[in-house]
Amino acid sequence: MLKTAASKPEHLAAIRQVKAWTRERFALPDDVAIMVSEIACGLPGCPPLETVVAFWTAPDRRHQFKVFKRAVEVREDDLPPFWMKNAIISDDDGSCC
Repeated sequence: MLKTAASKPEHLAAIRQVKAWTRERFALPDDVAIMVSEIACGLPGCPPLETVVAFWTAPDRRHQFKVFKRAVEVREDDLPPFWMKNAIISDDDGSCC
């Protein structure tokens, strides 16, 4: 059976670390869901994989940002600063990452 990158221990550890940094950076309570995923971008100039982070501070208030690196390459300094929390509110319909 083939193992995908998502099932490798180092990938799972990186996802957990990005979630922890996000929770700490934006002072999110433990009950706030944080989604971290890698997506492929097929557009010219995009990195092959980027890490997308989303969290909800209200049922209809989703915050989202991207880091143009694989999750295992993301460092704490790659996350937006705390004061950008309102700037990363996503106004789209939620149909895409």
